[in-house]
Amino acid sequence: MWVEDWAASAACRGAQPDELFVRGAEQNKAKLVCAGCPVRTECLAEALDNQIEWGVWGGMTERERRALLRRRSVSSWRSVLQQAKASQKLAI
Repeated sequence: MWVEDWAASAACRGAQPDELFVRGAEQNKAKLVCAGCPVRTECLAEALDNQIEWGVWGGMTERERRALLRRRSVSSWRSVLQQAKASQKLAI
């Protein structure tokens, strides 16, 4: 199920923003926060669709998101990730 108001359920909702907008090796720590997040997919779709340039979103750094955007031209990442999430739920 896709969560519209995903920020309220995010694993990082209580974290300081500075913890998610870091550089270098600190990004790996920030990505750990995303690892078990129930709305990781929604967060990533938000960052990809809006081409957010800074911070860790949905478990991906800005460099990882830029690489993904270069590799694949998609008009709506939300649609792609929503379908993938629904397929994953059905497979379980």
